[in-house]
Amino acid sequence: MAEALAAESTQRCEGCGSELAPRLLTCPSCRKLVHGARLKQLAADAQAASERGAPAEALVLWREALELLPPGTGQHAQVTARVTALSQEVDARGLSVPIAEAERKRSGMPKVLAGMGAVGLTLWKFKFVLALLLGKGKLLLLGLTQASTLFSMLLALGVYWTAWGWRFALGLVACIYVHEMGHVASLRRFGMKASAPMFIPGLGAFVRLKQSPVDGREDARVGLAGPIWGSAAAVVVLVAALVTEWKALGAIAHAAAWLNLFNLLPLWSLDGGRGFRALARKQRWVAVAVLGATWFLTGENLFLLIGLAAVFQASMASAPEEGDARTLVEYSALVVGLGALGWAANHWTGATAAL
Repeated sequence: MAEALAAESTQRCEGCGSELAPRLLTCPSCRKLVHGARLKQLAADAQAASERGAPAEALVLWREALELLPPGTGQHAQVTARVTALSQEVDARGLSVPIAEAERKRSGMPKVLAGMGAVGLTLWKFKFVLALLLGKGKLLLLGLTQASTLFSMLLALGVYWTAWGWRFALGLVACIYVHEMGHVASLRRFGMKASAPMFIPGLGAFVRLKQSPVDGREDARVGLAGPIWGSAAAVVVLVAALVTEWKALGAIAHAAAWLNLFNLLPLWSLDGGRGFRALARKQRWVAVAVLGATWFLTGENLFLLIGLAAVFQASMASAPEEGDARTLVEYSALVVGLGALGWAANHWTGATAAL
């Protein structure tokens, strides 16, 4: 019985009938692509998606095709070029996609709104902006349905609860979760497969990529998406602190700002390191200047550590000839924004003492 099952599961080349090892992409005997039929179907589906104006869907399909092609071959290079072009298109369109969809669907606008002229059109567009925001909220809830995320989150919550109490622990874990879901949202936008967020008590959390970014720009978008979402969470918590005058919320906002700032350290696979790989040498020196100015204004010593690492990256590490301007803007905005946020939370609540 076991031998029969093994024989059924053995993969054979469609061209010469040779037995194939599970991970082979090319037949060693006749050099035929092992997944040729699947590749043809993926290419046809991707082409159809592009023709109906769905670049994100086409990007997912071409990425799957890329996994089935042997690296270093002409086909792999051609598909990589397609993935890069689609990734740049998706990146450039950004949040304008739902608004553009609203414009295309204008003919289907309700008569009541159509009769309101410009005001009606604005409300019609706002509907799609609202749908976009609800989509992000749905993504946050969807992440909690993953058992590995939920259980590791509860474990981290228990550890932080023991150290700082349940209120601070709950707020901190929630902010870390939003940070990680920022990475997930960006990965989904670029059609990349990844694991669910996994918490490591005392160290934070991580998302493991199952597909590689095609260039430094794409890697930077995914890397900096975490601090962007994390910063938004910290802002919400600080606003809640100001409204309720609850000092514990101010302490959570300060800790969240500090954690997101630490992730901007331009080393290894930290978010800042992924952002810096997309920057040219001159752009890195600009980032160093922004870090120095923010340290001078806020007095936050973490900027000194990040600045030293940035100086190393600007002077010693390899850098692309042409950097990505948007990455520099996002990185600099995060540095200044998190510096201001942490300073405000610290001085309004005395958060340092609370921690």
